[in-house]
Order: sequence, then structure tokens, then C-alpha cells
Amino acid sequence: MKIVISSRNKKKIHELREILSKSIPSDTPQILSLDDIGFEGDVEENGTTFEENALIKAKTVFDFCGLPVFADDSGICVNALNGEPGIYSARYSGEEKNDEKNIDKLLENLNDKADRSAYFVSVISYIDSNGKPHIFRGECHGTVTSERMGEGGFGYDPVFYIDEYKKTFAQLGEEIKNKISHRAVAMEKFTRFLMSGTEI
Repeated sequence: MKIVISSRNKKKIHELREILSKSIPSDTPQILSLDDIGFEGDVEENGTTFEENALIKAKTVFDFCGLPVFADDSGICVNALNGEPGIYSARYSGEEKNDEKNIDKLLENLNDKADRSAYFVSVISYIDSNGKPHIFRGECHGTVTSERMGEGGFGYDPVFYIDEYKKTFAQLGEEIKNKISHRAVAMEKFTRFLMSGTEI
């Protein structure tokens, strides 16, 4: 079985492949990237929710290749900032999608806020071989630190703190993060669907 990931983010693709291989190791699908299928250009993410953007990314690529496709749209939502940056997490500081500048802007905007609670959201849209869409959502709650901590992960991981572990995502290590993260929760629902055909 071949499934296309509608992404060019190498770190995200690696993380998704790792989670998928551990969830269904006996019959792991062959995961193809956009480059693998010869899809050029970018998909315009003009939705207003994580669900809409994930579906746009999946459908655009499905229409191109006809293979089953899944797409992840994810971001961090900060309660004191009315849910920002949300769906604009990757472009929070500008269209160049610079992780360091995004973190700088987030920390600056939270500088005078007492409430630093936040949650990560991951929505996976899967379009099966018949063209039918399926949606899987995962969340992970934590707080935003006042400074970067840890060298691992990507995106906002160095400033997203999990109280249970007393560490940021960037400090947790891949194995633990891939068990508890928003993406792990959404992927668990997705992989259960792939194995059973039943949505959770």
C-alpha cells in the first residue's frame, strides 16, 4: 500500500513516518513525499481552520496523483493571545516560515501575560483510494516558557513545556514526544482507522 504525505517539511515527514512505523510495524504502508510523486509548487492553504487546511492539502495532491493521501495541518494556540498564532503558526512572523523568528514573536507577545497556557493542535486529513475524506484531530496541552529550552524537535518545540515531564518538547527526545504529542494523538486515530477501517 502506498500513501502520499502532502508535505515537504522533512522534519515533519520524518516524525510522521516514525509514528506510523511504530503503530503498524507489521504492515507499514510505503510513505511517499510530494517530491517522490513529482508534485511541484506549493498548495495554497486558504482555509480558516486546521481541518479546512488539512483537507485542502490532501485533496489537491489526491487530484494530482490519485493515490491515498494524508495531510497534517498543525499549530500552537495560546490562550492569552485569543488562540494565536493558530493556523498561522508557520507564518507567524512572515511568509518565509522562519522557526526562530516565529518563536521570538511569540515570546514578545507573551512578555506581559500572566497566563502562558497553550495547546498544540494537529489535524490529519486522509483521502482514501475512493476519494472519501476522513478527519482525525489531536491536541496536547502545556505552557509557553519564557526562553528556549532544548535542542531537539522543530517549530515551537523549544518553548512548549509539558508539566508532567518538566521538559519542553525539544528536551523530551523523539521517542517520548512521538507518544504524547498532538501529532501522535491524531496519528493514533489515523492508524487505528487504517487497520480497522473504523473512525474513532
